[in-house]
Amino acid sequence: MVERPTTEEYAAYYEGYIQLVPEGNIIERLELQANIIPTLLSSLTEEQANYRYAEGKWSVKEVIGHLLDNERIMSSRLLRIARGEQANHTGYDQDVLMQSHPFNAYTVADLNEEYAVIRRSTILMLRHLTPEAWLCKGIVSDNPASARSIAFVMAGHELHHCSVLRDRYSLDLKL
Repeated sequence: MVERPTTEEYAAYYEGYIQLVPEGNIIERLELQANIIPTLLSSLTEEQANYRYAEGKWSVKEVIGHLLDNERIMSSRLLRIARGEQANHTGYDQDVLMQSHPFNAYTVADLNEEYAVIRRSTILMLRHLTPEAWLCKGIVSDNPASARSIAFVMAGHELHHCSVLRDRYSLDLKL
């Protein structure tokens, strides 16, 4: 089992996400999460998926799109760090990424399929990391980051946005 990262393994910014992740095996946690978004999307109409709880806020589809972008970026960072790359991985601007990609044009089925494929890919990668690879450290936005901390950030980031979908969008999510 991969242990929870120490605070020296990630930027303070990520503390909130990491603290959201319950104790236990991080791969199993990501596998459990892999059912939440598809179950939600399968219950939504296109109209419901285009809902925004306030002017200027993302639609449900855009929130899911943001989760897709984030997992791709974080998985890439994790892979490179786990394999020993020492380069400084730059941050990303979620709003710029969102403005330049039309997630609202996706169908619910498209989002569901893409989410399933991306999460499956992440899990397969993580299953094959060696114990040493999980502990490898690199740099993200001028801050330390271990491979395992990035996995915990991915899980916590999704838990955060699922809570937003439940609380702000009034969607029935079993977290």
